[in-house]
Amino acid sequence: MGFADPRSEGSNNPGATNVMRIAGKKAAALTLFGDMLKGFIPVLIASFFLQQTLFIALTGLAAFLGHCYPLYYQFKGGKGVATAIGFILAFNWVSGLIVVTIWLIIAKVFKLSSLAALIAFTCLPFIYYALQNDMNISVLLLIVTFVMTYRHKENIRRIIKGEEA
Repeated sequence: MGFADPRSEGSNNPGATNVMRIAGKKAAALTLFGDMLKGFIPVLIASFFLQQTLFIALTGLAAFLGHCYPLYYQFKGGKGVATAIGFILAFNWVSGLIVVTIWLIIAKVFKLSSLAALIAFTCLPFIYYALQNDMNISVLLLIVTFVMTYRHKENIRRIIKGEEA
């Protein structure tokens, strides 16, 4: 779209929030949609070919980790929020819609995308367990939460200091 590489501008993050700061809403929406598809499509395909939910969920985890730590960018990727949303929407759409709703409410109230993501994905393992009573998948989703929290460590520092944009 003719804009600077988001990995070299703003927060140096390739995600939709940074793209919006650099290139505007249209570019950010395309980035968000593309990143969501990274999680959605592999899980959707896996669900057609695999019977065990654990293997389908592991496919989503692999897509999420691949987004966060891509080989082709020397393991320096995004924070994984949109990819994780795509993953959970394809894996268990009810849990996904609840997480998206929590994200939207927190983002609207506090005007902080990072805080909204952290709160929504901290809730995810508990939401999934409440709906499905499956500890194995809930633990896998907890891993997503921990990785996402780690990827947001600078945002967390800025939130604590009151400096998060």
